[in-house]
Amino acid sequence: MTPRGLVFNEDKTQITHLDQGVDFLGFTIRRFRGGKLLTKPSNDALRRIRKRLSTEAKALRGANADAVIGKLNPIIAGWAAYYRIGVSKRAFTRLDAHMWRLVFKWARISHPNKPTRWVTARYFGEFNPARRDKWIFGSRQSGFYLRKFAWTPIVRHRMVAGTASPDDPSLTDYWAKRRRRSKPPLGTAILRLLQTQRGRCSICRGLLLQADHEPQSPHEWEQWLVATRKAIRKHAVTANPGVGAPDKRAAPHLVHAHCHRRIIGNDNGHSTSVHL
Repeated sequence: MTPRGLVFNEDKTQITHLDQGVDFLGFTIRRFRGGKLLTKPSNDALRRIRKRLSTEAKALRGANADAVIGKLNPIIAGWAAYYRIGVSKRAFTRLDAHMWRLVFKWARISHPNKPTRWVTARYFGEFNPARRDKWIFGSRQSGFYLRKFAWTPIVRHRMVAGTASPDDPSLTDYWAKRRRRSKPPLGTAILRLLQTQRGRCSICRGLLLQADHEPQSPHEWEQWLVATRKAIRKHAVTANPGVGAPDKRAAPHLVHAHCHRRIIGNDNGHSTSVHL
């Protein structure tokens, strides 16, 4: 390490038994009874995300429900995407309970003179048609809703072949193919469209997602997911009315945002789109 200019951080370096566990990159790696080795979100990571969610929810007092959802959804999605490779279901469930308490408190403070039943009916319901959950926080006006940590499926880490190292320049293709095989944490419908289109924009044929550089932290996942949703749109071209055939919507397909804007400009308004 010395020839490369690297040294150990004395404060963070320790020798410990695997049965006691060790924290690394936000995970706790520990061997439990029976010899089972588990990787879970660390207690420090859980404290940090709870504190951040609490701080953001408090700062959003006075804002409307859409602002709350727009601010918190990327944080939830980014954190869950990073920790989905570990044994995180229990952590996700506990964070969902913490998030519910925060938004319920926000709703009560926003309407101090309204009874609990009124607040519940206004902000909670089955906003996500794919989930049988009556306690989803959402906006009646826009239909947007707050996602939950537990909605992110757990994806187990795949073992690396042999002694392959990401620092080995001869294995660049191996690591690139390995990353491309990983499904990004997007909706089922979007993933299906990506697979159908082989990951390419149906207009310019360029790649919709660049999977060669997977995010390496919850914050990077948060930024990546926000950028992805801004970069691509689910676009459905509508037949031009008055040309014989009745107005009929075509099958949706994914396009780049800049391709979408160009189509909107050229079609004189005869096309529609929705955000991912």
